[in-house]
Amino acid sequence: MTMTLLNSITVFVLAVFIGIEIISKVPTMLHTPLMSGTNAIHGIVLIGAMLIAGSADSDLEKALAFVAVVFGTINVVGGFLVTDRMLEMFKRKPSKPESE
Repeated sequence: MTMTLLNSITVFVLAVFIGIEIISKVPTMLHTPLMSGTNAIHGIVLIGAMLIAGSADSDLEKALAFVAVVFGTINVVGGFLVTDRMLEMFKRKPSKPESE
């Protein structure tokens, strides 16, 4: 195991722990803006997957790029659906007119 690989694994593990700590401390009211930011990041990932798919040479690269595009699309669409559902929870329901 090279020192570069060991450093990369260490940074990854620390990032996972820090990410879990930060996300677990986010108040409920901030989850919707956080989801919107995450959706933007996933959109960038999707664009990167499409760029890689466009420059793929071998069949294996094309298949992996296609899988990356499909998973990226599922992630973006699912994120927007969850965000929309969360925003629906905060809308006021129309009040029923009182009958006299």
